[in-house]
Amino acid sequence: MESENRNILGTGDIKRLMVKFAVPSIVAMLVGALYNIVDQIFIGREVGILGNAATNVAFPFTTSCVAIALLFGIGGASSFNLAMGRGEKDKAAYYVGNAASMLVISGIVLFAVATIFLRPMLMLFGSTEEVLAYAMPYVRITAFGFPFLILTTGGGHLMRADGSPGMTMLCSITGAVINTVLDAIFVVGFKWGMEGAAIATVIGQVVSGIMVIVYLSRYKTVKLFPKHFRPSLHCVGGIAMLGTASFFNQIAIMIVQVVMNNLMSYYGALSQYGESIPLSCSGVVIKVSQVMFSIVIGISQGTQPIESFNYGAQRYSRVKAAYRYALYAGGAVAVISFLLYQIFPRQIISIFGQDGGEMYFEFGVRFFRIYLFGAIVSFMQPITSTFFTSIGKAYKGIFLSLTRQIIFLLPATLILAYYKGIDGIMYAGPIAEFAAFLVSVIMIAIEMSKINKLEQALLTEEKSAVGV
Repeated sequence: MESENRNILGTGDIKRLMVKFAVPSIVAMLVGALYNIVDQIFIGREVGILGNAATNVAFPFTTSCVAIALLFGIGGASSFNLAMGRGEKDKAAYYVGNAASMLVISGIVLFAVATIFLRPMLMLFGSTEEVLAYAMPYVRITAFGFPFLILTTGGGHLMRADGSPGMTMLCSITGAVINTVLDAIFVVGFKWGMEGAAIATVIGQVVSGIMVIVYLSRYKTVKLFPKHFRPSLHCVGGIAMLGTASFFNQIAIMIVQVVMNNLMSYYGALSQYGESIPLSCSGVVIKVSQVMFSIVIGISQGTQPIESFNYGAQRYSRVKAAYRYALYAGGAVAVISFLLYQIFPRQIISIFGQDGGEMYFEFGVRFFRIYLFGAIVSFMQPITSTFFTSIGKAYKGIFLSLTRQIIFLLPATLILAYYKGIDGIMYAGPIAEFAAFLVSVIMIAIEMSKINKLEQALLTEEKSAVGV
């Protein structure tokens, strides 16, 4: 018999369900983004521009952690909810256990790779020799937190699928609060600089990870036994398929950021701004924009259990309603963010330090306004990509997740940088956003037409059964 939470997904008020599931998801995603932003604020104020640049070249490691977490977290949660919607409770338990195991294993592997190949990886990520002295000690310490960060982020989706979105939020907030308090103590109080910020981050991540482990040992919807945690190729493959869209979306972000860092250093050196100012400013702009994307992605992830369960249960009107409400909420966030980026860029940049000089602010303000001009339509692609994953059409979600970053942004950045230098990099942002928006609109229009036909066929079948 399905649990109360599973019945609520199929019968409860859609708006209330979205608040219940989306708000904790938004908070969890925001906390993930704020981990790095908080570090950068303290580092920017206490260490300076080179410290900011160091956190920028280190950021691809964090993006990798989030990518892995979403691969097995969203994949596991989607597989679990689809199985529960079909009434396959025994199979659902294996999806949760296998997802949790892969989160931990992947985190350990990433820690080992980062530790062994730290210097060449940072150079690949766009670090200059000057910045390397700040980036290496920072990443060498934060690497210890990778398994816990991945478990916390991915485990949050498994907890939300279990009907405990509040616990997801609590785990994330606890780690963030610890990180912020210890940042103030270690960086400002003890003057430990990059190392202090790194230690604070790891401690917060370890505490959050332990909370997730405790929760998984008391999973509510299904009882988890050791056998459920033994990786099975079949289960892991199914989980990975449904999580691949979100994984690729993060990997695409990482690839673009790495390319962006290298281009900023190269073309910055050829401009009046030099290497460090563009590298530092671009890091601030990208991380600030991640706050908006975190909210939008949190909204889309919050609708995932509703969309997955109801699609599996053939309640198509509820699937469409959840997607529609996600668009409304995401659109509102995008409009507000767009206005903030255009009206208050200097004030936002100043939060991360004010000793960069007028040229630093001149470049930062211009980069903010041009690069993030497409923010007004940026909600469409991540919400629609997650929707396709939620209804089990991973291949469409994968393609759509690649549109903005890989298919549009990366080529536009390379081409425009070649012809227009540092200015070309700025204009690539809005071009990619509007192109991805257009593709998303076309794909969802086609999919909704198919869902309408499925809904009509189901109604016809029900009427025929009643007639008989």
